[in-house]
Amino acid sequence: MRRTHYRRGKRLIDLTAAGLGLVLLAPVLVLLAGAVRWTMGSPVLFRQARPGVDGRLFDLIKFRTMTEGPGDDGVRLTPFGSWLRATSLDELPELWNVVRGEMSLVGPRPLLTEYLPLYDTRQARRHEVRPGITGLAQVSGRNALDWPERLELDVSYVERLSARLDIEILWMTVRSVIRREGINEDGVATMTRFGS
Repeated sequence: MRRTHYRRGKRLIDLTAAGLGLVLLAPVLVLLAGAVRWTMGSPVLFRQARPGVDGRLFDLIKFRTMTEGPGDDGVRLTPFGSWLRATSLDELPELWNVVRGEMSLVGPRPLLTEYLPLYDTRQARRHEVRPGITGLAQVSGRNALDWPERLELDVSYVERLSARLDIEILWMTVRSVIRREGINEDGVATMTRFGS
């Protein structure tokens, strides 16, 4: 029963916190947008369809960290983009996704749509809740985790959903960002693709 009540209240908490965050962080967002435009040109924002709750697609919004054109992620990732990722500042525009009800502050990270048919029945449970800006997998190793570990943590979050767990994850997120832990998988600029 408590979990059901929290699921209902979680949306109000998300809306309030994300709305306040957008207002308070507006100067930072403007400065970062200007820096992205200066170092990489337009567009400033990266938009990509991602599956949300129940697998419904929405447009994820982030600051762009890579140049456009040919080449793998490691080649196109700029020094400023790398810093944005290391500090997780590239994720700040996702507060708008939270306000729109497409995401939550805490939940499984929204992954690529091409992964949807690759999940087994248990792994697909990650879509029973709204995806989050941060989540249990991110504070437990982020991109340093392998895919089975990461997806199991996502499902564990769904099964253990509570206000206390969300608060713990938010606190651990701040600590992980400050320490810049688990940003990249060893030997690659980002994480290897699921199923590869």
